[in-house]
Amino acid sequence: MSQLGAWGLALFCVCLTATAQVLLKMGMSAPAMQQAMTHGLPSVFWLAVTSPLIWGGMVCFGASAGLWLLVLGKLEVSMAYPLISLGVVLTTLAGIFLLGESVSLYKIAGVALVIAGVLVLAVKA
Repeated sequence: MSQLGAWGLALFCVCLTATAQVLLKMGMSAPAMQQAMTHGLPSVFWLAVTSPLIWGGMVCFGASAGLWLLVLGKLEVSMAYPLISLGVVLTTLAGIFLLGESVSLYKIAGVALVIAGVLVLAVKA
C-alpha cells in the first residue's frame, strides 16, 4: 500500500467510526430503547442485542479498528493519530444534519479549531 493509499484508508476509517457513532446514537434514541432505559440495564442489554442500528454501529467500529492496523503499518503514528480528531468534526456535522442537533457558535468554533489542529499536525516540518 502506498502512502497515498494509507492516507485514504485512514480517512475511510475515520468515516467508519463517525458512522458507527451515528448508528449507535440512532439505536439508543429509538423510542423502545428510551423506554427500556427506565426498566434497568437487563432490558437495555436485550434490546440492544437485537437492534440492527446498534449491530451496524458495532460492525463499523470493528471494521475501522481492523483497518486502522493497516494504516499504522504505513504511516507514522504522529501523522495518523491526529486524523482521528476529524471524527469529531464528522460526528458533529452528522449530529447537526442527520440527527437535527442544535448548531451553536461554540460548536462551529470547536470544529474549526479541530480542523486547524489537524492541519498543523499534518504539515511535515
